[in-house]
Amino acid sequence: MRIGIIIGRFGGVDGVSLETEKWIAVFEKLGHEIFLISGQFENKKINIEHETLVPEMSFFSPESYWGQKKAFFFPEANPAELLTHIEFYSDIISKKIIDWVLEKKIDLLLSENASALPSHIELGLGIKKAIKQIDIPVITHDHDFAWERGDRYVSPHKLINELVGETFPLRSQNVYHAVINSHAQKTLKRKFNINSVVVPNVMDFDKPFGQLNENNKTLRRDLGLKQTDIILSQITRIVRRKGIETAISLVDKLDNKNIKLIITGSYADDAGSLYYNELIDLIHKLKLSNQIIFASHVVNNKGLRVNSNSRSYSLSDAYANSRAVTYFSTYEGFGNAFIEAVLAKQPIFVNNYKPVYWPDIGSKGFKTVMLEDNILTDDAVKNINEMIFNDKLNKEISEYNFELGKKYFSYNTLEQKLVELLSIIK
Repeated sequence: MRIGIIIGRFGGVDGVSLETEKWIAVFEKLGHEIFLISGQFENKKINIEHETLVPEMSFFSPESYWGQKKAFFFPEANPAELLTHIEFYSDIISKKIIDWVLEKKIDLLLSENASALPSHIELGLGIKKAIKQIDIPVITHDHDFAWERGDRYVSPHKLINELVGETFPLRSQNVYHAVINSHAQKTLKRKFNINSVVVPNVMDFDKPFGQLNENNKTLRRDLGLKQTDIILSQITRIVRRKGIETAISLVDKLDNKNIKLIITGSYADDAGSLYYNELIDLIHKLKLSNQIIFASHVVNNKGLRVNSNSRSYSLSDAYANSRAVTYFSTYEGFGNAFIEAVLAKQPIFVNNYKPVYWPDIGSKGFKTVMLEDNILTDDAVKNINEMIFNDKLNKEISEYNFELGKKYFSYNTLEQKLVELLSIIK
């Protein structure tokens, strides 16, 4: 089968791009031929035959930027010009999608979040218009929805809200939905009477990850740490819902000067740096300046890079140097960082984040220290301390969770789900 994937941005480190790459790998293993159409290809050369660039489809295009600004951030009193703009550019995108489908002889379309979240209204509407003229099945891979983002996608204009409501998520007889958690599945059924297949985010459990080697064992030195220091890692962005203040408070309660918390996110993740500054205030209040290390200047997603002036490490390298991982998020659509820590064979201290952790992940049987509402009880701190310092327990839990992760969140799981999804398409 010739499968065409529509995605606003491909090749980056955002969740949609990363999961799309995994779907492509499994689809190709199953013998399908993949074609992409996108507004932006990052960190890779474009394969002219299989990858088509449409600049208007980019989230960062003038068309999308202006539409988002006028719809949600700086609306005009009269939305007429905005509506004309949306219709005009959605027609352009629709025609380019139709031409691409015909040229590449696409048998099945896959819309990667572009038909779920209105972060590019023109693209979502363009897809909706295109599928009305193309008699082929469509899968929408729905990572998140407008109602999950508070008032981010609420416009002061009734007509814009109606357009968004009619377009996202995409509804049509030839459209089949894949969602990333059971809460989304239930919500789609309740709100729209739409059936969907839950396809969890996965990791490649057959590739080495988070292993100590000659290239990454210098990370401690480059962070100014000693070999005797015990590293807990917070490998997330610095945004409020990640609950990083709980990880900092944990270090205080553990009361051991050898424990260091490494935070790989950057202050730039936090718009306006309000939350970042609150974390700094907490660190000073608890007198933990020597135990909390912000590491974004040496740890990133791009892997090891060495030159005469700098050394840069990947997230895998950070896991390799860790003793355990803190993951006290309050909300996640799925929680890739949890599965990533399992893959790296790291014990995890986790908050029962809503609406996903327990129904979709924790109930599988993972051994963790789990908090409720990020409350660090005495028992929780005691159990965390035991998991950090008991070598046998640390290793047993890491190995147990790895095998469980391989069973439920590996490429084999994704293959089973995609085969199931394809089997229900008419």
